[in-house]
Amino acid sequence: MKLLGIGSRINHSEYGKGVVTNVTTQHYWVTFIEGGLETIDLDSDFDIIEAADGDVDTVSFFDVESSLVNILKKWSDASEVIPISDKYKGGKLILEPADTSLKSYELPIDTFFHKITMVRDRLRVMEQRINSSNLDEQGKTDLQQYITRIYGSLTSFNVLFKSKSHNFVGQRSK
Repeated sequence: MKLLGIGSRINHSEYGKGVVTNVTTQHYWVTFIEGGLETIDLDSDFDIIEAADGDVDTVSFFDVESSLVNILKKWSDASEVIPISDKYKGGKLILEPADTSLKSYELPIDTFFHKITMVRDRLRVMEQRINSSNLDEQGKTDLQQYITRIYGSLTSFNVLFKSKSHNFVGQRSK
């Protein structure tokens, strides 16, 4: 039995059409259009749409996955999962009006945190679009300065992030 190489396209009886993204001694790792990543036995029931050379192993599943993640980050507002600080998990944000006759407003911190991270992700997409736009360099610089100030305004929420690497960073003083 000749092994299929990475990049081979198949049509599996159960999972549908997919691309081989890794080959081991017993399995093909296949990313299917409808079902995502599945591991199937080398002798599984499938039709070969297009075979790639089995001797060439130039890309791994990790490389393919990394490339897809980078493409999604660059061209969509899909976001990575950012963990909230353990001390705030399951907590709530309570807004108390000065007028005690008015009802306070409660919001789960997880919901609030999700909205904050969405704002950051959208700012990042805006930055990428500014950088790839046809604006002149001065126009790009001016808009980048506004975005930096927005990040600076959001630093108050850094206490919610589990990892400091995810914190908002504004303009640093010189």
